[in-house]
Amino acid sequence: MATETGFSFTQDSLREIAADVLRHAKTQGASACDVDVSEGWGHSVTVRQQEVDTLEYHRDKGVSVTVYLGQQRGHASTTDFSSRALRDTVAAAVSIARFTASDPAAGLPDADQLARDPRDLKLFSPWATDVEASIDMARRCEAAGFAVSPLVTNSEGASVSTQQSQFVAANSLGFCEGYASTRHGFGCSMIAGEGDGMQRDDWYVTRRDAATLPSPESVGDYAARRALSRLNARKLATCEVPVLFEAPLAASLIGHFVSAASGSSLYRRSSFLLDALGTKVFSNAVTLIEDPFLPGGLASGWFDDEGVATAQREVVTRGKLNGWFLGSYSARKLGMRSTGNAGGAHNLILKPGKLDLSGLLNKMGRGLFVTELLGHGVNTVTGDYSRGAAGYWVENGEIAYPVHEITIAGNLRDMFKDIVACGNDTLVRGAKHCGSVLVGNMTVAGD
Repeated sequence: MATETGFSFTQDSLREIAADVLRHAKTQGASACDVDVSEGWGHSVTVRQQEVDTLEYHRDKGVSVTVYLGQQRGHASTTDFSSRALRDTVAAAVSIARFTASDPAAGLPDADQLARDPRDLKLFSPWATDVEASIDMARRCEAAGFAVSPLVTNSEGASVSTQQSQFVAANSLGFCEGYASTRHGFGCSMIAGEGDGMQRDDWYVTRRDAATLPSPESVGDYAARRALSRLNARKLATCEVPVLFEAPLAASLIGHFVSAASGSSLYRRSSFLLDALGTKVFSNAVTLIEDPFLPGGLASGWFDDEGVATAQREVVTRGKLNGWFLGSYSARKLGMRSTGNAGGAHNLILKPGKLDLSGLLNKMGRGLFVTELLGHGVNTVTGDYSRGAAGYWVENGEIAYPVHEITIAGNLRDMFKDIVACGNDTLVRGAKHCGSVLVGNMTVAGD
């Protein structure tokens, strides 16, 4: 039953499937049930040296069922939407629940927290591009990278992707809502130099609406210029200096904060932010806003993965931590209420300061501007932070030369409180809207 959107099912059809699952669950003795019915389709292409390297089509669908027998929980899923398959999937979930230990925190969300205010957040913007057009855009993207300089000698590929999906979430408390969304993007990775002196860098962009994407040529051009700027990189002597995190990497710092402030880390007592609610965890330069209702936002949604209503809030105000990121289960484990964050954060916006990137470099004066991080040396239990890095040495507020094969180290507790400034060069990727961030002092390990 194809629809004008290219989906195989209508929203009403997905709602009927969800209703069938809830009826089966009740018939089979479940005291509560929630179900997610979804489908998606799209394609992605990658071109390398102007030849098609990979071409992927995908079309998938699924039903995910969770049932409760009191506070015993069982889960099962299927990709078969037939009535018999739905009934069998519910039976499998019920069978699992019978052999699961009772958990006082298990269960559906509190009924009074369920979302009741539908919103159109402009998340669905189909892109009328076919595979041939996508291949052409990928070739143009890569060609623009090679055109920057003869020193751009190779490519790891340019890619174009488009996908659209829809879902319906429902539970036995009467909640049944859903919507469609899209995500489109370009990416490119170029290599400059030859032999032992080669350097690579990349760039990518993602949007809900393809009309707001920059040109594929601009993405390839920028990726190549980034790679070129890293040629003739040097090592550094070990020192302690200010470190400026470029916007894409600054977003990873916010990610470490979210991980430490999330319910699963807190109730397991595996977070360096334990008992930090209501206290200063960042410097005054940091205000972090969560806005689930941002039109076209990559992490927008008027309800979370459990159907709990989301809300705009200041998670951090001038360094003070105002709230956690909780779903219903973790909230109950902590004796609290869900914050509407089952499934993660929604459009975290680091409030920009007055300085652009050049202003931040000038403010830093002398130090390290980091544009690439390597490895996974982050411990969210202790806050210890140690990552391989590459970037640029800065003197007198200006980039002096590229650097590589170094390590930056500190502790997130200290780093957060030592944030000197947040830039207004905001980059939007995924759930985080973040500019570059200047940390006052870190250890840079080199020769």
